Amino acid sequence: MKIRKAILSDAKGIAKVHVDSWRTTYKGIIPDEFLQRLSYESREKMWERGIPNGHILVAENNSGEIAGFACGGKERSGSYENYQGELYAIYILQEYQGQGLGKKLVIPVVKQLLDKDFNTMLVLVLEENKSCLFYEALGARKLNTFEVEIGGKNLKEAVYGWDNLKANFNTTF
Repeated sequence: MKIRKAILSDAKGIAKVHVDSWRTTYKGIIPDEFLQRLSYESREKMWERGIPNGHILVAENNSGEIAGFACGGKERSGSYENYQGELYAIYILQEYQGQGLGKKLVIPVVKQLLDKDFNTMLVLVLEENKSCLFYEALGARKLNTFEVEIGGKNLKEAVYGWDNLKANFNTTF
């Protein structure tokens, strides 16, 4: 698996991972009707706009297909003054999950944040998502929970944070 910075021509592959991983990860959590309405085309347009402006990393399999992606940057909400960075998204196709790819995608996001002198990071995740365990295994701690509405359903979203990226990820640098 090769991890690299996304280029504009990756938008279609990123969109496929984004939609497909939402449909598998959030099945039974987010209403099926909402998941089925997700569109490859609209996500592709979104990523075409985002790739030139963002720090998006892709995981490419041996066939050159995108199996996952991650992106991060400056913390966006302004609600967590002790946290400078944020892992905005990390999505991996179901068949590639549980093989260490998530950590391989998070590490370069952390490196980008450390290069900006950001030593703290947040991630927002639906509480029912089993990836909460992934973030905890990487040293994050739960900071907060709040309610969000997706597809007409009220859900709880958890905020996880890393207080010291250098310490949490020191074995990988």
